[in-house]
Amino acid sequence: MTINEAQKVVDNWITTTGVRYFNELTNMALLTEEVGEVARIISRKYGEQSAKPSDENKVLAEELADVFFVLICLANQTGVDLQQALKDSLDKKTKRDATRHKENPKLND
Repeated sequence: MTINEAQKVVDNWITTTGVRYFNELTNMALLTEEVGEVARIISRKYGEQSAKPSDENKVLAEELADVFFVLICLANQTGVDLQQALKDSLDKKTKRDATRHKENPKLND
């Protein structure tokens, strides 16, 4: 599925199952919540924090998908073509960082 197709699928789900989009501020708050859930999993699985019993059934892929879903909702309701925006961002980063990372001694052993 392309990003454009994902935006259409989410829009269809919202208009048939979800009734309507939450407003942009609500979706921003939801995005923050979902990113927090990703952070919780990462900090316990890859970081130094120990997991609580309530953390044991959390699945990173599911939480990342939740982040992506809400991000798509925000893009849809604000008229952002995420596929084009990602292409533009990669072009910008490629031009800006053409040698930056290769020349960074912190990244080269």
